[in-house]
Amino acid sequence: MNKKANLILCASGHLPSGAGEAEFESLYNNEIKPLVSALDKFHSINLTFHYSGVVLYWIERRHPELFMLLDDLLSRKQIEFLGGGFYNPMLPLLPPADRIGQIEMLTTYLRKHFGRRPQGCWLPASAWEQNLVGALNSCGMSFTFLEDEQFLQAGVKPSEGGIYFPCVTEDQGKLLTVFPVARALGRELRQGKTLVELFEKLSQDSSCPVLVIPVGRDASSQDEKQIPFEKVFEDLSNAGAETEFSSPSRVLKNLRSLKKVYFPGVWTQDQPGKNRIHPRQFIADHSEAGNIYAKMIHVHTLINNQLRGDKTRKHTALEELWKAQDSGIFRLGSAQAPGLCHSPVRKAAYKALLEAEKITREKKKFTPSLSVFDFNLDGEGEYIFQDDKLNCCVKSYGADIFELDYLPAAWNYLDTLSPEDGERRCAFADWLAPPETSPLDAGPEGIKGGCFCGAQEYEVLETDRVHRKLAFILHPREALPWGEIEIEKTWQLKKNSLALEYVLKNSGTENNAFAFCPAIDFSFPGEGEEFIRIQTQREGGKENIVYNEAAVIQNIKVLEFQDIINETVIALEASRSFDGRIFNFRSGLSAQEEYQSTCIMPLFPVSLEAGKTWKASFSLKISS
Repeated sequence: MNKKANLILCASGHLPSGAGEAEFESLYNNEIKPLVSALDKFHSINLTFHYSGVVLYWIERRHPELFMLLDDLLSRKQIEFLGGGFYNPMLPLLPPADRIGQIEMLTTYLRKHFGRRPQGCWLPASAWEQNLVGALNSCGMSFTFLEDEQFLQAGVKPSEGGIYFPCVTEDQGKLLTVFPVARALGRELRQGKTLVELFEKLSQDSSCPVLVIPVGRDASSQDEKQIPFEKVFEDLSNAGAETEFSSPSRVLKNLRSLKKVYFPGVWTQDQPGKNRIHPRQFIADHSEAGNIYAKMIHVHTLINNQLRGDKTRKHTALEELWKAQDSGIFRLGSAQAPGLCHSPVRKAAYKALLEAEKITREKKKFTPSLSVFDFNLDGEGEYIFQDDKLNCCVKSYGADIFELDYLPAAWNYLDTLSPEDGERRCAFADWLAPPETSPLDAGPEGIKGGCFCGAQEYEVLETDRVHRKLAFILHPREALPWGEIEIEKTWQLKKNSLALEYVLKNSGTENNAFAFCPAIDFSFPGEGEEFIRIQTQREGGKENIVYNEAAVIQNIKVLEFQDIINETVIALEASRSFDGRIFNFRSGLSAQEEYQSTCIMPLFPVSLEAGKTWKASFSLKISS
């Protein structure tokens, strides 16, 4: 390097709304508090500070004394706050109005509590699309940050001025300055490397570079130890005259003749060793994220259509919607940064979406309905039963329920993750199995020797909107086990309940014996008696079903699931007695599997002569 380097140290962090109190305390005690305390001891060090509105609001309530220290640092012009979306959203996935609303919400919070309006914006996971320029510009943001690798992907060459120098980018006549973030250098700095060693890695052609180095925890490093901030700052303070600690706003004032660059859309994955991927591709690859995104778009449309002219309710509904737009939904997650694979994060998102939907229904009578539209944005129509308390979403593949919302509790009882097979676990997903199948043959992997019909497409026989009735049929399948068995399923929304009737027909020429199992999943807040209790009805009254990992049930017609946290009861009643198995399904990251759902696999023995039929019906009711 030929000239002095401008060094911008930055720290950013976020925990989604679904993270627990212990995770917030850990972030505060292991990173934020030591970082700010160390900074207070080294007055020559400047820091660009970004923690999401969720984290700042938690600190305000739990550790307000930190705000006093931050005020002191601000008065010394030692830190600069960055803006962004209050709930740390993946901005490219948001409708334009929500992008602006979230950014303005955090800007307002910072101005109210610290008397400063941020001039720059932090992008979660460096998720970028060129049309973000207009939204950021309209919110008063002069600059943002992208990874140095994104500069390389945009064609910036180290030999032509270096990638460690800001550039300007444009969209529809709006301009934005972009600083490159040297994330890899930041990781090495935290691991004990000195600035001299890091400078040696820079191109000798890099005249007067602007190095933006993260000093906070890197979410992609799952085993990174607590950062010794005082040691890092002490080393930095001895860097010598070749380095000047600065802030983005100060550097921006002296920048002239910046190179114009257009950046491709890209996202930094949070899993070590994984390729970079855009968030839109992430929601295509992970159906759970795709379903929440689709629900987010659906609720956004409801708010705009149903709350016109009612600014107060619309504002309240939008804040609930924005909570669900957390970037944690659009990454798998890690121990330091909970994400999609962590059940509480998804459940918090669904709860916020349903609270927003409830607001759109206030002050008017809701008429029960059956509608057909592309609910999950996959190009195919889904079938939605709705009344004042329930949303029940049925798809043609499997003709089963993939979302079951109980609005009084703002809870989706089918929020369950199954990354191993790529399919969401549903309610009333059908199995055909050998006649000798016992309850012990059923488990999280399915039924030994069975044929799963839940992945096959059922044809729609009838859509009766007036009576809220929907019928499907699975035609005989050649070359499949029990392929001559035809399955007809008829759904109907009744008063405060959902009814399902099965008709199984032997379309073959020979007698056929088999076991029929409509597997049912419900996702509760957790496992154990403090979360869920299960009862059945006997002649002498109700009887508790005790189970830890699994339980075999016999001669059952009625099951009641008591959701202790949400104070609701799910009553499942069958027209025929059955044996079966109840077990908990767990899934998630390899070393962090957690409760996802409670599965009921009822087994009905069926023996059909050629041309004969077998019938059974179920009633499903959720009440407070």
